[in-house]
Amino acid sequence: MARELVWTGFMTLDGVVDSPGGEVEGHRSGGWVFTTDFVPEAFALKGEELDETTALMFGRRSYEAFAPIWPGSEDHAAYKELPKYVVSGTLGEDQLVGGWGPTEIMRTLDDVAALKKGDGGAIFIHGSAELARNLADADLIDRYNLLVFPVLLGAGKRVFTAADRDQQRLRLRDSASYSNGVVKVVYDVVR
Repeated sequence: MARELVWTGFMTLDGVVDSPGGEVEGHRSGGWVFTTDFVPEAFALKGEELDETTALMFGRRSYEAFAPIWPGSEDHAAYKELPKYVVSGTLGEDQLVGGWGPTEIMRTLDDVAALKKGDGGAIFIHGSAELARNLADADLIDRYNLLVFPVLLGAGKRVFTAADRDQQRLRLRDSASYSNGVVKVVYDVVR
């Protein structure tokens, strides 16, 4: 059975995924997740993902952002020893962070396609908007786990391409709305 590739993330209503955690991530309105009232149940999806994740995948920039922080983070302790895959044509082996479980650099989307054909469970992609767009365009994403925030930013990184492409159908797996205006939507890609 093929491994499932899941993109998970926080998204504004207008589709921006850029800098949810703070301006230091690059967007002038960064930190928009924290401008929404905190309602614990709105983040339950993240806990559910911990139980399902068997490996993590990142693009180079997201890896470079997360790798120095997540290995020592209590919130991400369950990810520490999981296999990690970094899709990058430029990252060197000497740039990988030690003490964060096995990490493999994948150079092409064909490498990702081959990984998906192997044994194992779900591989989750956090952040990595450019990688997610490229994987979606190559029909390699199987599911989207989204927490949509009641914020409009206009400009910023997006997961979904603005280019003309063939229609891609999605099937709603799960949804919920919360008192703070956040909406959870989980979509399976229909093939």
